[in-house]
Amino acid sequence: MTSLGPDDDSAWASVAEHWQIRPDTTYLNHGSFGPPPAAVRQARRRWIEAFERQPMDAFIRQLEPAWIAARDRLASFVGASGSNLIFVENATVGMNIVADSFPLSAGDEVILTDHEYGAVQRIWGRACGKAGATVRTAVLPLPLRSAEETVAAIFAEATQRTRLVVVSHITSPTAVILPVQRICDEARRRGIAIAIDAPHALAQAHLAIDSLGCDFAAASCHKWLSAPFGSGFLYVATRHQPLVRPPVLSWGRIPPTRIESWSDEFVWAGTRDNSAYLAVPAAIEFLEGVGLDAFRARTHWLARYARRKLVEMTGLEPIVPDDAAWYGSMAHVPLPPPAQDGTRSVPATSRADDGCPVSNPLQHTIWRELAIEVPIIEFRGTRYIRVSCHLYNNTEQIDRLVSGLRELLAKGH
Repeated sequence: MTSLGPDDDSAWASVAEHWQIRPDTTYLNHGSFGPPPAAVRQARRRWIEAFERQPMDAFIRQLEPAWIAARDRLASFVGASGSNLIFVENATVGMNIVADSFPLSAGDEVILTDHEYGAVQRIWGRACGKAGATVRTAVLPLPLRSAEETVAAIFAEATQRTRLVVVSHITSPTAVILPVQRICDEARRRGIAIAIDAPHALAQAHLAIDSLGCDFAAASCHKWLSAPFGSGFLYVATRHQPLVRPPVLSWGRIPPTRIESWSDEFVWAGTRDNSAYLAVPAAIEFLEGVGLDAFRARTHWLARYARRKLVEMTGLEPIVPDDAAWYGSMAHVPLPPPAQDGTRSVPATSRADDGCPVSNPLQHTIWRELAIEVPIIEFRGTRYIRVSCHLYNNTEQIDRLVSGLRELLAKGH
């Protein structure tokens, strides 16, 4: 499939058929919850049936070797040694494990950027609060124009008390690809540990984690890799592994197998559904079958198409250059503020047929009136639209979003 042109919707239509998006929905929010293709759903169902039809055989005889094989396949995909990787439910769980394990003392400091995911801010706020440490927030310059300026803004917050930098590879609220290699290089030069929050980077960007030189990295496989919900990984560099402890202590490995490494403690955490982890190789196989370069080219082309259409409509410039070095499969574009004269219609928040509304009224209106799922994000007092583009999306869907959004903005939304 690698010969498919990134701009040819008709050529990609057969690939899109591997997903079964609900017919009443245009889904442009893969970055929040990425649905899996048919091959991945089938692989997971096979494992669910194996556990349910003969639990003793599946749990006691099959689980551990399958878990290790799936972990090693994922490790190879992200450029890491299998011994440095474990499965976790998602990036949030992985980051919590890091925060619960990383040694902090009173007066220590942890640097985050103002583009960091809200849950990660809460995780490190709690960890620092317990230790008497401090979270320092690096405010990145807007617009972002150079890697040097970005790195300088982060380490301008560093002091002699800085123990850790936590940074997204690709930011969630702003969809920016940050220069993580340069950030890691500078952290090592200063003797500061670094944790990469990488849920958007898996598949969307090339990963070579061992050579990156970070201390920790956490990711969710359900985003751009399109693995099952409930699958993710945590990477821990060798020097930190003795400090890392599981949040739930159980057998680690099936008795009487001995615990021999840090990762052994995470294989068996009690009876649970492991099917999401064991289906991760199916997701890798599917995407490699499409071709990783082809996947990235197609989804970036769609994101660029969306970005240009939205900029043409609003006249507002995004916060990063129109360059694949700064954004991948997500278009992130500012929107004008809503009308303040009382003429804007307010969406209902309690209609039974609407389901649970999201917090942003424009996002809810787009879903209610256009049947399009796409996030509207408030950042530094400006609202932005973040359009995620995966292999089941096409230009017609983006055109429909832009057309419908134009009408909504004209009405003062």
